[in-house]
Amino acid sequence: MSQTYTSIKQMRRRLLFIGGGLFILLLLAWLSFGLVEKGGSEETASLLLSAASADDWKLGGENAKAVLVEYSDFQCPACASYEPLLQALHEELGDSMLFVYRHFPLRQIHANAENAARAAEAAGKQGKFWEMHSVLFERQKEWSDDRDAEGTFVSYAGALGLDTARFVNDFHSQGVKENVQRDYESGVRAGISGTPTFYLNGRKIQNPRSYDEFKNAINEALAAANQ
Repeated sequence: MSQTYTSIKQMRRRLLFIGGGLFILLLLAWLSFGLVEKGGSEETASLLLSAASADDWKLGGENAKAVLVEYSDFQCPACASYEPLLQALHEELGDSMLFVYRHFPLRQIHANAENAARAAEAAGKQGKFWEMHSVLFERQKEWSDDRDAEGTFVSYAGALGLDTARFVNDFHSQGVKENVQRDYESGVRAGISGTPTFYLNGRKIQNPRSYDEFKNAINEALAAANQ
């Protein structure tokens, strides 16, 4: 009985030792994985937010030293309020700034945001992304609560001189849906939770309260880049 009891105790000790060792190994592996994932996410976010890709919608100079990235929702009233400021900045700064627009439809609170993003993408297939972009913001109140927003977007496409049959086909295409989702997922990876969110040369900035504040931030970024 004594030998059996001793053997059981020894076995328990061995199991505890092995179990403890495995726990430590698993903990170290988890920590290492977490660090790698975190580092990779930060690096990815930095690349996403400091440079424009070939798939982005862009205005301004491709080689500009000030890159302003906006994650935006066409149904967001705050985004609409920034649209005139961004347009004025582009007109004044020209090729010294590159403006990048990315979709971040807040689907849970804005029922038509996804479709609005797809409407802009579909218009972009016919070379009218920025024209549709402007119309969607200018007439936001008209379509935000529209139960037939798609029909309204088709009417905008017609007014812009687009081939409406092609527009409808592109609006429903998998490629257009993927373009919107690609932007949205890049925003999620960057930790974005609301719109508009602005990044200037890869650094998130507080939403400027005026045109002058916005312009000063960009000029400071240009000055820093030229040092």
